[in-house]
Amino acid sequence: MTGCDLRPESRLAFIGLGALGLPMAVNLRAAGYRLRVHTRSRAAESDPSLEGSSAADSPAAAVHGCAALLLCVSDDAAVESVLWGEQGAGPALEQGSLVIDCSTIGPSTARKMAERLAQRGIAYVDAPVTGGTEGAKAGTLTVLCGGEAAAVETARPVLEVISGSIHHFGDVGSGQQVKAVNQVLVAGSYAAVAEAIALGQHLQLPMEQVVDALRQGAAGSWALEHRSQAMLNDAYPLGFKLALHHKDLGIALDAALQTGLKLPITEAVHAQEQALMDAGLGDADVSALRRSLAANPHQP
Repeated sequence: MTGCDLRPESRLAFIGLGALGLPMAVNLRAAGYRLRVHTRSRAAESDPSLEGSSAADSPAAAVHGCAALLLCVSDDAAVESVLWGEQGAGPALEQGSLVIDCSTIGPSTARKMAERLAQRGIAYVDAPVTGGTEGAKAGTLTVLCGGEAAAVETARPVLEVISGSIHHFGDVGSGQQVKAVNQVLVAGSYAAVAEAIALGQHLQLPMEQVVDALRQGAAGSWALEHRSQAMLNDAYPLGFKLALHHKDLGIALDAALQTGLKLPITEAVHAQEQALMDAGLGDADVSALRRSLAANPHQP
């Protein structure tokens, strides 16, 4: 459907400059793409790292004259608002352009967005990412794509800038389904690291040495490597918001429910995250799951 050229120096719209979106946009700018940016808070649009980009006061204004729109926003409602809300980008996109949606949303929402855009001759790729803020800054994210093969290939030059690997799983929505599987794995691994850290601390073990020893064996994981120190320090600088991961687990649990499958570990972590959100930790990193093992989640 799409015939746009997305090689560097193309003009792109980028909407959603959060913890992942901002470094992704910075990498695209550094690669030579001409960016027009917009974000709900408006503050990040003037970030010095985006020098050379232009700010737009609405999604519709952002996509004017752009070959493609990249989205990296918080949830289904945000995607719908950006595309079809007041001054939405959907009606302003040019026929033959492309939407690359790096948000994590429900597969059914992705399909609905694709169908509505297709009526205007616009292709859509759901392309959620994984790899945390570390991967976003380094340009080594893993991208999980769903969409027509031709649309994914058109998007590839852009995706190669922000990622270390790109995987195409099938029709629109399949990328979101794989992201749900990813978030189930993240839930289990983070929760296991939190419990292991708590046990080791209660046993009064030298935990820095313990973690160093265990990361080299069968217990090694991304969560142990990158988030154990936060749990040891009881400080949770933002990598990925706990509240957003909780939202993602809701998508995974809904998918499981539709198939009749029970996910008891995921359900338990989902409940722990809700309790932590109720305690005011929704904006902390997911590694704040360590706090769920404290009598008072505000205290270690």
